[in-house]
Amino acid sequence: MSAVVAVQPMPFSRLFTTTRKQSATVRSRIGCSTCNLREVCLPADIGSDETSLDELVHARKRVKRGATLYRAGDACNSLYAVRAGFFKSRLVLEDGRDQVVGFHMGGELLGLDGMGTDRHTADAIALEDSEVCVIPCAHLEQPHLQRSLRRVMSRELVRDQNVMMLLGTMRAEERLAAFLLNLSQRFRARGYSHVEFHLRMTREEIGSYLGLSLETVSRLFSRFQAEGFISVQQKHIAIHDIGALASVLRREAA
Repeated sequence: MSAVVAVQPMPFSRLFTTTRKQSATVRSRIGCSTCNLREVCLPADIGSDETSLDELVHARKRVKRGATLYRAGDACNSLYAVRAGFFKSRLVLEDGRDQVVGFHMGGELLGLDGMGTDRHTADAIALEDSEVCVIPCAHLEQPHLQRSLRRVMSRELVRDQNVMMLLGTMRAEERLAAFLLNLSQRFRARGYSHVEFHLRMTREEIGSYLGLSLETVSRLFSRFQAEGFISVQQKHIAIHDIGALASVLRREAA
């Protein structure tokens, strides 16, 4: 019987610890078929073989922190798979205020908002130095890829519905608890530590996304820390008791 080797989750911070030379080598060698984010980025059947899968990606693009990948109103010619880094999607309201409508990490797709009208409806802004794989929409028009694309869009629709439920039915404590648990699950799915990670977004951006004021978000972080659920050091979060954090949802519901 062969021995079972335990694989330790990779801290998310290690994603950017390679040297420039190492990074260039990885980018030139790894394609979709061998990328460790493939399983959470694209459906398993989106390519009929490794060659067709790798041909989906036209190029890779680096986006500096604070830079915009695309803006609302721009033509939607491509989808973008986040290879490294973190993005936020935002709308600019009529009164000039920013409304954060999503956060996107490695292995997630950006640009689906423009598939219906051929124009993007939100801005996509990098929260740190990031890299995306550019997938031209024309590459996805092949009949055998349409079913897979519908699956991707369905996945995003379910995520949007969950956000609507979060904002429409949950109390403030539940919203922040659900947000942290969701991040934990997404990090875990990518092989990173799900109990210790660095928040790329500000408290104000979290509040905008959750429909809470900055003061409320800060108060709830302090409360969760005082209760021993988490510890917070600036943007670094350590979850000490996932069960207790999840109990916030059940407790508020009761």
